[in-house]
Amino acid sequence: MNTVPSSDMPLYFVWRYSAVDRSFWREHLEDWVPQKIFDAHTHINDPRFRLRSPSEETRKQFWVNEVNEPISPNDAKRCHETVFPDRSVSCLAFGFPELSYDVESSNADNANHCDAFGWFSLAATRPQWSAKKINELLDRPSVVGVKPYYALISEDKTTRDKHIEASIFDYLPHHQLAVLNTRRAWVTLHVPKRDRLGHPENIAEIRRIRERYPDIILVIAHFGRCYTLAHAQESLPRLAKDRGLYFDNSAVLNPEVHRYAIETLGPKRILYGTDNPIFYMRGRRSWKGRSYVNHTNYPFHFNQNREAPAVEGTYTLFMYEALQAFRDACSQLQLSREEIESIFYTNAERLLRTVNRVNP
Repeated sequence: MNTVPSSDMPLYFVWRYSAVDRSFWREHLEDWVPQKIFDAHTHINDPRFRLRSPSEETRKQFWVNEVNEPISPNDAKRCHETVFPDRSVSCLAFGFPELSYDVESSNADNANHCDAFGWFSLAATRPQWSAKKINELLDRPSVVGVKPYYALISEDKTTRDKHIEASIFDYLPHHQLAVLNTRRAWVTLHVPKRDRLGHPENIAEIRRIRERYPDIILVIAHFGRCYTLAHAQESLPRLAKDRGLYFDNSAVLNPEVHRYAIETLGPKRILYGTDNPIFYMRGRRSWKGRSYVNHTNYPFHFNQNREAPAVEGTYTLFMYEALQAFRDACSQLQLSREEIESIFYTNAERLLRTVNRVNP
């Protein structure tokens, strides 16, 4: 456990950990966040494995492209210790699932560092890889599963979303699913489609995975990319009856989404995640219908809705805003301390105990 020093200090990319953040932690989070935390969704990628940086045109396409800079395993560990003072933190970490990185070298480096840290890791996977290769990945230290992603189908240097309308099976094929099922491995699934989780094909394919490969620990990332209440309402009830399907709450800033997800899924099926380092960004988010706007105090291309300097001066980290939204939802629903702790770490610990670390 580490205690944050009193002066401002570097955190990640252009962000520093400041007096505003320390004050926000003490006022809103310190007495509520459990002493033990398992971050089930965090990224690490040593900068030396980056093959190419995005162009200015690519950076302008989507806000994540501007803030998604690599973070080394050691820096990731330091940042977690900074933002969670006096807490015991473990992580399920995986690299940035992008072909602008050396995916295989990143997987190996992450596995070794996570083993040294006492963390767990997921290997980023390409759909072209054989069943044998997936088995070999799962034999590495700390690796408990995989992180497939549609951007790993093939690269397009002009856009991150070439394959966003893909089928889940285009980037998580059946020959890999069969191995993952045998190994009772963990899969964190970022769903495709511009309509997000609620797209009928996503719902049907997730149900098919659960029916054909029931021993996989299937975790839907970001509540299925449901960052607005409208998206959550049109999708989460359709999967609510499957008690063996799990969701992480990473990157969700909307307290209404947190509340609706807890009400719909129950606290035993939700895992806490940060989506760091992206959520070290400083600012806040506003919503209108099915869309959202990010506000930050840095002159990124996407940051066209600047607020007054006095308001921007109060900004804290996105991950703290997400924690406050989660806290507010738990308070409104009067969750017990045990239920809160289950989301923060007990659920993940229970699932990790079921992973088959031995190659049959």
